[in-house]
Amino acid sequence: MQTPLPSNPTSIAKDDGFKKWWHLTRPHTLTATFAPILLGTALAIEVTDINIMLFLAVLLACLLIQAATNMFNEYYDYVRGLDTEETIGIGGAIVRNGIKPNTVLMLALVLYGIAIIIGIYICMNSSWWLAIIGLIGMLVGYLYTGGPMPIAYTPFGEIFAGFFMGLLFILISFYIQTGTITTTSVILALPSFLLVGGILLSNSIRDFDADKEFGRKTLAILVGKKNAVRVLTAIFFLSYIWVIAIILTGASTPWLAIVLLSLPKALKAINGFKAGKTPLEMMPAMKATAQTNTIFALLLSVGLFISYI
Repeated sequence: MQTPLPSNPTSIAKDDGFKKWWHLTRPHTLTATFAPILLGTALAIEVTDINIMLFLAVLLACLLIQAATNMFNEYYDYVRGLDTEETIGIGGAIVRNGIKPNTVLMLALVLYGIAIIIGIYICMNSSWWLAIIGLIGMLVGYLYTGGPMPIAYTPFGEIFAGFFMGLLFILISFYIQTGTITTTSVILALPSFLLVGGILLSNSIRDFDADKEFGRKTLAILVGKKNAVRVLTAIFFLSYIWVIAIILTGASTPWLAIVLLSLPKALKAINGFKAGKTPLEMMPAMKATAQTNTIFALLLSVGLFISYI
């Protein structure tokens, strides 16, 4: 969902041409898929030789599923009257750019169809059990804002997003390469579970007032805005402490400490939410939260790559 601007709605620029179709996928969110897939593949390098075609296939399939999920979000927020032309956020294809709602819904279904075709190729070269997991993931993507009780309207949105886009994306990409799941792969996937959930929480913090007005029962509304910022702070803290603990216990390479380079982004997000009073003022903090997740996972991958050299 996006949040109404308190004033000056004309400052929101409309897109045209290819740009409006590209923005329909909400490209700023797609790195939240790329980074976990890369991390899962980096973890597999120590176990086996990487199959580049399978890496590209799972990456493309997951990107298509996420883009389709974003389109379902766009469609159902519009249908339920949550988005208007005066709202801010990463959406706006329908309310500002004039794309027909049914076109958005149809494109989402087409992307799901392409993802299924790619999924068949992946299953043929790995395991057909992945078909069940993939279909469940697609169903969750739809139900996140679709269906009679959208997940996004409950306190469980962060858990679902963190599990499927953080933990599961890493483990699937690892399994596709190795044919197994290891304790190390699960341990190193847990921070992504937290940080992806943090992205959803940051969105709920920004949209707190509007979500409350429309009757949403998000985690932020359940615990209150100030406590939600504290929960986000705890998510960042636990993610970094978790990696440090992995290093100190000898469970993985000390090169993972490179992840601390992403810490300034996390601090920027925390301070931004503490200082921000309006949704527009909190937008940079929300962006910094998403960037923290991406940079964190990329740096973990880099640390693993260096350790294998």
